[in-house]
Amino acid sequence: MLTDFKQLEETARAIRANVIRQLYRAGSGHPGGSLSAADILTVLYFGEMRVDPKNPQLPDRDRFVLSKGHAAPVLYAALAEKGYFPKEELEGLRKLGALLQGHPNIKVPGVEMSTGSLGQGFSAAVGMALAARMDGGGRVYALLGDGELEEGLVWEAAMSAGHYRLDNLCVTVDWNGLQIDGRNEDVMTVAPIGDKFASFGFHVISIDGHSLPAIAGAFAEARAQKGKPTVVVAKTVKGKGVSFMENEAGWHGKAPNEEEAKRAMAELGGAL
Repeated sequence: MLTDFKQLEETARAIRANVIRQLYRAGSGHPGGSLSAADILTVLYFGEMRVDPKNPQLPDRDRFVLSKGHAAPVLYAALAEKGYFPKEELEGLRKLGALLQGHPNIKVPGVEMSTGSLGQGFSAAVGMALAARMDGGGRVYALLGDGELEEGLVWEAAMSAGHYRLDNLCVTVDWNGLQIDGRNEDVMTVAPIGDKFASFGFHVISIDGHSLPAIAGAFAEARAQKGKPTVVVAKTVKGKGVSFMENEAGWHGKAPNEEEAKRAMAELGGAL
């Protein structure tokens, strides 16, 4: 596993910058939850998962499912940075006929599941983990939003994962505390997250979701876990990396205008 955290930090910065570029050019999309997940995806794609961009269909590869599909810009930025497709494709986000649309689609190299309807990605990841165990395949990772935990389908998937003792499945919850309508605790309380997953038979790890060593350590602990699926409850900041977007629910689904995008890029570095 790559443990050059300085390099991982630079990769996460580049991914965040490409999130902003995509959304500015598209004029729509979801910056808040994309930015909060950038460090998690950086560790997954550049340290943890066994994947090969030159052979996206490698049979025994590890698989990642973005269950909170509206955060597609961060997945696209990570895949482009990894080399699954040219970075120029990022310029076409949400454009008619373009490769990259507003939610992940399996037609995109590196995307394992078409997602968008919240909760369904987690269920698909459970199925993938079952199949991988039967076929001797790799590990399966899924990323859920904390607001997504309000979906009943999430807990049906958790029940199945615990019942089948899927120790090749690692679920991460991007716990940034906000959803499109405001604070989770005001809309529909999702806490205590760890206790709920534990009751379904999960091994629970709680971390700072922006600490690259903590993220890497959590995935290593998950790999060593036997007989239980793992959930990583990652405390994050919505809009992380762009000061005026941080902890602001209004940036859940609002693309930056030119002035805002330039301000964001001044903080992240690089040209718009």
